[in-house]
Amino acid sequence: MSDLYRSAIDELAGAVSGIDDARVDEACRLVANARHICTYAGGREGLQLKGFAMRLFHLGRSVSVVGDMTVPALGEGDVFLVVCGPGEISTSLALIGVAKAAGAKIVVVTAQPSGRVPALADHVLTIPAQTMADDQGANASSVLPMGSLFEGALFVLFEVMVLKLKTLLGESSETMRARHTNME
Repeated sequence: MSDLYRSAIDELAGAVSGIDDARVDEACRLVANARHICTYAGGREGLQLKGFAMRLFHLGRSVSVVGDMTVPALGEGDVFLVVCGPGEISTSLALIGVAKAAGAKIVVVTAQPSGRVPALADHVLTIPAQTMADDQGANASSVLPMGSLFEGALFVLFEVMVLKLKTLLGESSETMRARHTNME
């Protein structure tokens, strides 16, 4: 394995090892008990979150992604799951305001827990990883560009959450597979 692969894998391992598993368990409980889960993230963070939303659907959860035409109005009993690695993005702030006013619980995944977006959350999951908020100059710490370390760690976090939710919800690989689309 080349040094670049090893460096990337070591950095990912370091980032995910800094995630508080008790906080992940609580986030899983919130998602498992939600009437509906609505998700939002921009850019490459959004791509990771869309993959997680797909797995939530496979787990039998009612889930949507902001931007799709079928997103229902949020309210009491719902969870709005936002990924905002840098801790502040104007769209995230605005959407959290709407979801909070409607009574939804807010779960935020971030690398910057002191940011304005996590400050509005009911529950925060922190991934200690470089994002575009700290990828330049002396702050840059990853061999991976821009926010790639955070985005890669998101993938791992979400896959572990799927495993935890699978157990929590009493789902099996077979029940998940049965919900997979046949329109491909």
